[in-house]
Amino acid sequence: MSKYETLEKGAQNSPNYSLYFKNKCGNIISPMHDIPLYANDEKTVYNMVVEVPRWTNAKMEISLKTPMNPIKQDIKKGKLRYVANCFPHKGYIWNYGALPQTWENPDHIEPSTGCKGDNDPIDVIEIGYRVANRGDVLQVKVLGTIALIDEGETDWKIIAIDVNDPLASKVNDITDVDQYFPGLLRATVEWFKIYKIPDGKPENQFAFNGDAKNAEFATTIIAETHKFWQTLINQTTPGSISCANITNRNSEFVISKEEAAKLVDDAPDGGKVEEITDTVDTWHFIHLK
Repeated sequence: MSKYETLEKGAQNSPNYSLYFKNKCGNIISPMHDIPLYANDEKTVYNMVVEVPRWTNAKMEISLKTPMNPIKQDIKKGKLRYVANCFPHKGYIWNYGALPQTWENPDHIEPSTGCKGDNDPIDVIEIGYRVANRGDVLQVKVLGTIALIDEGETDWKIIAIDVNDPLASKVNDITDVDQYFPGLLRATVEWFKIYKIPDGKPENQFAFNGDAKNAEFATTIIAETHKFWQTLINQTTPGSISCANITNRNSEFVISKEEAAKLVDDAPDGGKVEEITDTVDTWHFIHLK
């Protein structure tokens, strides 16, 4: 049984659609601030919030500005955003999401990449066999990371596997990924390199020539972003990220469970539903220079 449940508000395929989170007591929580980063006392297993299930295209993400940080679909030029299918890939090629209680600090220049953080929770790709559901909270083992440089910002992509996956006991570091998932790391770098090209953007760049760093390196980066989150949640003045939460007692932004419930009750229902056109299924054939 999962410790967490989700609650939908607003019509699907509309800007109003929001996926809120509840704990096992039925209280509304923030998936960014109230779900612990670590899933065990040894700090070897991590919680992962699934934003985008494998093989889907809707660009869903934890909303940083909305109180209680529901998952919402990104909007670009007034339209709901979908990630293009770049041949031979269909949508996202893994379960994609974020690690709670992490923050890539935009005021910090990461020494290993020379670039600032991207102001988001740290991203994670889960490579197990199961197609997860949007809003699932998975317990994952960290295997390594790649470092995307997205418009001049460091955008870490943590590589992980669900601890309940049949192969989880066999993969413990990045070298094991090539052994048990041959071709996946190469495809992952290619996917991130080209996925914005159909939108008229240049190909993305990577630190370390696109090579993946190992699990030890990745866990160090995660620990650093957890410290940055602690600074964020304990700040005394509101910033661009909503820090409303119900569990961090030393935070200026902690609210009661009743206030959290009211925020969801007041969230808009319905909404203008946008037709999903068949262009979302278009295959884009990319020529890299």
